[in-house]
Amino acid sequence: MNNSFRGFCGKLLGTCLVTVSVTATSAEPLFDTHLHYNISDAKQFNPTQIIHILRRNNVQHALVTSIPPEHVLKLHQQAPENILPLLGVYRSTEDKQNWIDNTKLPDRLTALLKQGHWKGIGELHLFAQHRHNPVFTKVIQLAKQYKLPLLLHTDPAVIDTVYENAPKHPIIWAHAGVYPYPDLLADYLKRYPALRIDLSVRDERIAPNGIIKDDWFELFIRYPDRFMVGVDTYSLSRWQNYHSVVTRTRKWLTQLPDNIAQQLAYKNAAALFND
Repeated sequence: MNNSFRGFCGKLLGTCLVTVSVTATSAEPLFDTHLHYNISDAKQFNPTQIIHILRRNNVQHALVTSIPPEHVLKLHQQAPENILPLLGVYRSTEDKQNWIDNTKLPDRLTALLKQGHWKGIGELHLFAQHRHNPVFTKVIQLAKQYKLPLLLHTDPAVIDTVYENAPKHPIIWAHAGVYPYPDLLADYLKRYPALRIDLSVRDERIAPNGIIKDDWFELFIRYPDRFMVGVDTYSLSRWQNYHSVVTRTRKWLTQLPDNIAQQLAYKNAAALFND
């Protein structure tokens, strides 16, 4: 897709993309759909400091998980209007590798889910060879029972398996999947209307050197209501450099038509979580 086609799309959607949009600036609100507030983060930043980082960057809502899960509740208590807590299944970082072997995990999750507060379950790391694991199957059932989206760090085979068990269940596919190719994503978005995609840690793939690639631009135009943005604070340095990551994301968002930029930045996540 060339620049003239981008310009045509922009005019069709009420924005001329021959020049960069000026309304989707750093003042525009964001809904960050992929954050972690783990024990290592809590040692460096208390909840008040985290909320300050988010508000300073005009992040009005944030979907946050933690290891262990109790930490995100402390963050939620600090700013319940801003923080949407995700129920993480890991008690330690080692659980990323072996959580599917813990047959007691579904009972522990059930007890936590009964306490309320939670807006989703995840992030779950799982790949094709374990897609029929009985612990994972029970987690899918719990997500269905409590009507909570699943945040999955996974490959296409696992997405297929979830939708075999729960055809209409909302899934957030973390990082645009482990194979973040626009053609593949378009195929899966067409297959599964309840699938949503978070774009965290994919800025360089989407917009190398800060400029959106044509295939990603076209994908966002085609499916404007299915993508959400996030920073993914998978390490302490991501919190320390939060502003620079958000700035990079906002830069390529400004290259989309205003209404689509606003959907990716905020509206799609707000619609999914009714906020």
